[in-house]
Amino acid sequence: MSKPLKRIRYKKRDRRIDVGASPGSINISEDAIKPLIMVYSYNEKELIKSEGKTVEIILKQFKKCTDHTHWIQVKGLGDKKLMEEIGSNLNINPLVLEDIVNTHQRPKFDEYDDYVFSTSRIIHFNKENELVNCQFSSLIKHNIIISFEETHEEYFEAVKTRLEVGKGAIRTAGPGYMCYALTDTILDNYFLLLAKIGDMLDDTEDHLYSSPDKSVMYNAQALKRILITVRRASWPERDKINEMLRTENTLISPEVKIYLRDAYDHCIQIMDLVESYKEITSSIIDLYLSMVSNRMNEIMKVLTIISVIFIPLTFIAGIYGMNFARVDPVTNKVMPDNLPELYSPHGYYYALLGMFIIAMIQIFVFWKKGWFNKL
Repeated sequence: MSKPLKRIRYKKRDRRIDVGASPGSINISEDAIKPLIMVYSYNEKELIKSEGKTVEIILKQFKKCTDHTHWIQVKGLGDKKLMEEIGSNLNINPLVLEDIVNTHQRPKFDEYDDYVFSTSRIIHFNKENELVNCQFSSLIKHNIIISFEETHEEYFEAVKTRLEVGKGAIRTAGPGYMCYALTDTILDNYFLLLAKIGDMLDDTEDHLYSSPDKSVMYNAQALKRILITVRRASWPERDKINEMLRTENTLISPEVKIYLRDAYDHCIQIMDLVESYKEITSSIIDLYLSMVSNRMNEIMKVLTIISVIFIPLTFIAGIYGMNFARVDPVTNKVMPDNLPELYSPHGYYYALLGMFIIAMIQIFVFWKKGWFNKL
């Protein structure tokens, strides 16, 4: 017998809605963490890493490294002053800053005069096997890309390794390519997530065939909900990449669009996997309900056979349980049409024998019909 499956859980998030707030208001969530900022200034020859504690320090590095591309990684959104300074110094629309801190945006791509803005969803399981759905935002300006993440977790270690090694186009293709590299890493994590979901589906199916219980249905439904979450992220992600492919903005160069086509194909593959897994989860739920129904039918069949066997026995016992005596106990007068066998010698044993014979005949008939073979 297989072990019971662990319950799949979701990391609950409070969605803050400020009714009637002014457009462009920067309202930091209470659970937002303080930001950690790293600045990566790079070109074909060198990579300079530094900690950007303030916007002033970041701007100084911009002036110092004029022939470099700069990636500012902001991990944590719990600093309203920082967001306002980024907006004022880089001339960012307040509506964009509002979308960055309100972390329930769907993946999208917006174009402005001298920069572009995009969002994606980072979806993964944490160590407690809880599904985490975070927002990733990026601003692309000339030679500058600023990425915003909700947590301090490291999602882009592979990108940083490629940046340090310096192979390929990551140091030479500008901030548009860095945006592609970060987006492609998010999509690769979707494949890892779906691979884990596939393993969970296999475990759920094995548990269904070996020892089905309610956890099968609960986990299948939980996986279906996860797949819906991935689908809600992957569909607009595909549309976002398609818009990036169609844009004529010079920040997304033709060289970058070649790579974006590959990311677009990855989105299609993710969507196909999601739809396939959704069908499997629905099939698991339907099969479990069918098995429960069949098991209930078999139980009802057994109870029906037992009832059918005892119906004639109950009928006989009911007849002889009526108090209609053959002889009046007061006058000793024989009363016609009353139970003649009520006072027969050994009548109790004869009645039991008759009931036993009737039951055996019924069991034999049911056996010949093959009813017991199907139990």
